[in-house]
Amino acid sequence: MTPTYDKVHNRFKFNGLHFDHEDLKEVAYSLIKEGEPYEKVTGNFLIDWLNDDDYLIVHTSGSTGQPKPIKLKKQAMVHSAIATGDFFGLQPGDTALHCLPSYYIAGKMMFVRALVLGLEIDFVEPSTQPLFDYEKSYDFSAMVPLQLKHTINYIHNIKKIIVGGAMVTKPLLEKIKSSSSLFFETYGMTETVTHVALRQLESKAGKRQEFFNALPNVKFAQDDRHCLIINAPKLVKEPLVTNDIIDLKSETSFKLLGRYDNVVNSGGVKLFPEQIESKLQPVIKQRYIIAGEPDIDLGEKLILIIEGSIESTDDILKAIQELKTLDKLEIPKKIYTLNKFSETNTGKIQRKKTIKAVIG
Repeated sequence: MTPTYDKVHNRFKFNGLHFDHEDLKEVAYSLIKEGEPYEKVTGNFLIDWLNDDDYLIVHTSGSTGQPKPIKLKKQAMVHSAIATGDFFGLQPGDTALHCLPSYYIAGKMMFVRALVLGLEIDFVEPSTQPLFDYEKSYDFSAMVPLQLKHTINYIHNIKKIIVGGAMVTKPLLEKIKSSSSLFFETYGMTETVTHVALRQLESKAGKRQEFFNALPNVKFAQDDRHCLIINAPKLVKEPLVTNDIIDLKSETSFKLLGRYDNVVNSGGVKLFPEQIESKLQPVIKQRYIIAGEPDIDLGEKLILIIEGSIESTDDILKAIQELKTLDKLEIPKKIYTLNKFSETNTGKIQRKKTIKAVIG
């Protein structure tokens, strides 16, 4: 029998204590009244989850456009929690570390998974370097790459960690390789109730996967732009057409190439900024993005925008030209610098605003 959103699993624990439906309401009111700012946000979410409405209003992150409120069915969130539980083999009584802000869908879903699956969840302040009991064993956690970067030396007792919200950098991938935990990069969005696919990263506990693999009850297709179409009837009623260009391996597996609206068409060749950015990581330490600038001969020429000041663009360009992983067409024609990138409240780069600040 499928769990419903109006029930709290009898094995659910919050910071070491059992709570039923009514008790949890009291906890929520207490958090709102007496808690720290991040706890007040959590209290408000719990009140909304425990009320009689069958939906929640959730805000998107704003990384690909203006942040906007959308309505999610609570039962769809339950189905998402069950799919994650099935994928990872989570059982009632398993332990989970929660260190994400409860304002956005990723943080809300950590609580929903605990409530639905009967997890024992420890909730700590969602900072860039979360403080938790490093000696306690956890079965599951979710982090953004910046959090993982700052806690990579302390997560040896967390068995499985999902990582999302931003690109996992190559230096972090190298550190993950020497860890004994299992790591999974996520693919998803607010509209799909967080992740619908996961890709295992290389560590001592597991091998690197090139393709993202679907959660249970999720299937993929692509349109004539080669963009991903998500079919997840338990999460969203209609197929969801994205702007993510993919290499479709099967109806349950794909490789992510880049955003359709980011593609640079230079001299008739389609260049994917996200792939080029990944290749540039060894030679640029600051944040940067690849973009296209109008060009009379090429239509668009490839440009590199670096955040902050640099000593010499010539030195960077020379280092880029020496990279063996780059194709000749992937070498930027011009380098710009910008004091500060535009970003969302969660620290994601807003590409369009940043590019506009440079080339108008």
